[in-house]
Amino acid sequence: MGPFEMFSDWYKQAEDAGVVEPFAFVLSTVSTHGEPHSRVVLLRRTEDKMFYFFTNYSSLKGMDVAQNPHVAMNFHWRAPEHRQIRIQGTVAKARADISDDYFSSRPRGSQIGAWSSPQSQMLTDKNDLLSRISLFDEKFSGKDVPRPEFWGGYGITPTYFEFWQEGENRLHTRIAFSKDGEKWVQKLLAP
Repeated sequence: MGPFEMFSDWYKQAEDAGVVEPFAFVLSTVSTHGEPHSRVVLLRRTEDKMFYFFTNYSSLKGMDVAQNPHVAMNFHWRAPEHRQIRIQGTVAKARADISDDYFSSRPRGSQIGAWSSPQSQMLTDKNDLLSRISLFDEKFSGKDVPRPEFWGGYGITPTYFEFWQEGENRLHTRIAFSKDGEKWVQKLLAP
């Protein structure tokens, strides 16, 4: 079994076990100054051996990946699965049709929110944001909300996977897959 099949199996098992938001993962990026940044984002699509999340391109994560496309992902399913999956790879902007499809599937309030929030920028107060929401709500009243050009998806192409299963006495199982050309090499790591 390869890493993508193993990811799918573990993800499905987490869903079936009732894990709350199994699609939430920690995304780590690195700034131009070498500072790491981590935050929880949501996996919204997997396709063509890529993992997709969506955001404002001007956000801190967008600025980080524009300068350094190397990222890390971490899925952690504490109970009842007691598992985590670490993934490293490179990220690039998704095709426009992928971003458009996802944007059109979002609730209208989330679409207006994408237009309204200058993500990661300083606000004077919450009323700044509420004013912007009112402005865009009025602007798109009675119309479909188009995807802003500054908002869309990123696809992560993995180069490394590590599957971690909690074990008794801290004897965890760790299975790693590293990319070697076009094939994946599997290794068992000590806990």
